[in-house]
Amino acid sequence: MNKKKYNIPVNEPLIIGNAIKYVSDCLKSGWVSSEGEYVSQFETKFSNYIGKNYGVSVVNGTAAIELSIEVLDLKKGDEVIMPAFSIISCILPLIKKGIKPVLIDSNLYDWNMDVTQIEKKITQKTKAIMVVHTYGLACDMDIVSYLAKKYNLYIIEDAAESHGVHFKNKLCGSFGHLSIFSFYANKLITTGEGGMILTDSKKYYQKLKLLRNLGFNNKKRFKHDVLGWNYRFTNIQSALGLSQLEKINKFIKIKKVIGSKYSKLLSNISNIQLPMPNNQYSTNLYWVYGILIKTKKIILII
Repeated sequence: MNKKKYNIPVNEPLIIGNAIKYVSDCLKSGWVSSEGEYVSQFETKFSNYIGKNYGVSVVNGTAAIELSIEVLDLKKGDEVIMPAFSIISCILPLIKKGIKPVLIDSNLYDWNMDVTQIEKKITQKTKAIMVVHTYGLACDMDIVSYLAKKYNLYIIEDAAESHGVHFKNKLCGSFGHLSIFSFYANKLITTGEGGMILTDSKKYYQKLKLLRNLGFNNKKRFKHDVLGWNYRFTNIQSALGLSQLEKINKFIKIKKVIGSKYSKLLSNISNIQLPMPNNQYSTNLYWVYGILIKTKKIILII
């Protein structure tokens, strides 16, 4: 007897609004590479939505982190403070460049980095604090911003899991010297694969554009002054991203409804800890609905 295999997706992207219209327009124009007009439109409108001056789209969120590390010119032996609980994408570029990741444990109540532990880990070699807003609740950016200013440190803000999440009255991704986003298929808004780096610095913006495009420059295209990557973002992806951005408020509402339903249905189970509906400074988006399973020896997160 053949058993059927059922694949249950973690997330099903909601492709609505102007998606087909914009992507069709892109295909008809013939501009399907990284040179089409939708690329700059998406970068401008997304950076405006978050509240940053510049946006540079790239192939994925991991590339966004890698280029952020590169543009800050961090060197072997430098230290970057970051949360212990995060995806490997955050630590990969540090390890590759010989930069020391200094890990900070996370709170059990919202799973974000315990910012009260940061200051005692700062040394003369510390160059940056990498913040990751986890699963739809914001990390405490007041303390992070204060420490970064006090010790002259960069803030690398990973907002890949927090599209549309506010820290108090500002959106996550608006605090970093460099802020990164992912548009993978399980993110709130998606382009299939893709990412973006946001910054207020024109200097960083110009360098990021060089680094994502093999170091090509406008004056002498094939004279390379920097060694870059081919991390360009396509016009087709940007067309989809623009249509998704137009519906972000609808997507936020849907996520919150789903999270509330899970909380209601699971509320009577005694040996699990449900995600907080909010912490002191943000309302949960429920990008991922995480559960802590309490046992005698260990606490598991799923």
